[in-house]
Amino acid sequence: MVQLIVGRKGKGKTKQLLDKVNAEVKDIAGNVVYLDKSTKHMFELNNKIRLINVTDYMISNSDGFLGFICGIISQDHDLQQMYFDSFLDIACLKEGDLDDVVAKLEAVSEKFGVDFVLSVSVDEHELSETVKPKVIVSL
Repeated sequence: MVQLIVGRKGKGKTKQLLDKVNAEVKDIAGNVVYLDKSTKHMFELNNKIRLINVTDYMISNSDGFLGFICGIISQDHDLQQMYFDSFLDIACLKEGDLDDVVAKLEAVSEKFGVDFVLSVSVDEHELSETVKPKVIVSL
């Protein structure tokens, strides 16, 4: 399953994402990974959550990002959820690529049983009709 938290920059998406991941980790049996473009939120995350600073890994396009995600999944068979803050930045997405990458993440989710929650700096009305049903919070 892929879920989105959407809204323009500065609207509070990161706080929503942090609250959700910290609440979910208490009731989850598997592992949880949080991907961000820095380690700024390290102390706001429960210590059971693995924080990965994506900028350390020289990812330069969305295909590289998807390969990176699959690599993480291949190394952790107990992985149950992944949270992506600043999704457009860490996934190196260009305008119009969101639908394609979300569809690929949905396929990865179904195949490996990993749920994804994405923080996306876009207003809900700017999303396509295929992605809109995945929105869980619109700010």
